Amino acid sequence: MDVSTVTDSLAADYRTLTEQVGLVDRSERGKLALTGGEAKEFLHGQVSQDIESLTPGHGAYAAFLTHKGKMLGDLRVLDLGDELWLDTERVALQELFNMIRRYKLGRDVELHKRTVERSLLSLVGPGARDVLAVGPAEHDNARTELGIAVATDVGVDLICDAERTDEVKAALGVPEVGEAVAEIVRVEHGRPRFGIELDDSVIPQEAGLNERAVSFTKGCYVGQETVARLHYRGKPNRHLRGLRLSEPVATGDPLRLGEREVGRVGTSVVSPAHGPIALALVRREAAPGDQVMAGEVAATVTELPFT
Repeated sequence: MDVSTVTDSLAADYRTLTEQVGLVDRSERGKLALTGGEAKEFLHGQVSQDIESLTPGHGAYAAFLTHKGKMLGDLRVLDLGDELWLDTERVALQELFNMIRRYKLGRDVELHKRTVERSLLSLVGPGARDVLAVGPAEHDNARTELGIAVATDVGVDLICDAERTDEVKAALGVPEVGEAVAEIVRVEHGRPRFGIELDDSVIPQEAGLNERAVSFTKGCYVGQETVARLHYRGKPNRHLRGLRLSEPVATGDPLRLGEREVGRVGTSVVSPAHGPIALALVRREAAPGDQVMAGEVAATVTELPFT
């Protein structure tokens, strides 16, 4: 969502997500699965997180990178016991598919398409665990009668067969809300999104992803040298920051500190709790507390999360 205002319906949906629980249909996300005796070992060598140590019922968030450590995409990996489940932003799906298909040659790894076959329903809000019980850690997962429940930072996701989507929604009995209000919650929590804040110019540390997405104790993976060197010896030129805005702005608007451009606006929303806010990758010259201009609009750089 770029520039928006808080309508009555948006405010009502926001209260649902922040005080109760709402359902967001995210079936558009790209979905793959890996099977075979070498699936974990193979993926472990391709992404930034420790995959080999996963056990059934658990998962991890990871990035897959160029050899220079730049992000080609991010993904969630779930150990379902009989397969490794992968889901990613739709814009990154082809790169992920190509990477797996290219490098699995000669390995005991089978790649399965799941985007059309499976739906992904997100329950967002403090009441999500009352609807679907799942383990306490993010990415914990369990099979239920309705599908696979997965713990998230803001609730619970449910993966189900696509042909059962309407049946499952009815069984959950949770009011459905739009993606726009879910984006407000994401921005408030300071979670970047590939294709908006993240792209192939970004190294994970710049976006504050090291703690979530990178293992520094695993073996080699594509892009490791750059990621490790920056972590141990360098300082990133950019940081993921929040912007408190005097009025709404559009995604892509330039950020200026004095005469110097220090970044561009990422996701921009109007939060019922915080007013106009946005995420942005900002050069380190613009520190939290500094005043910048987002296009023609005054903004204050802030630490994340907003909540």
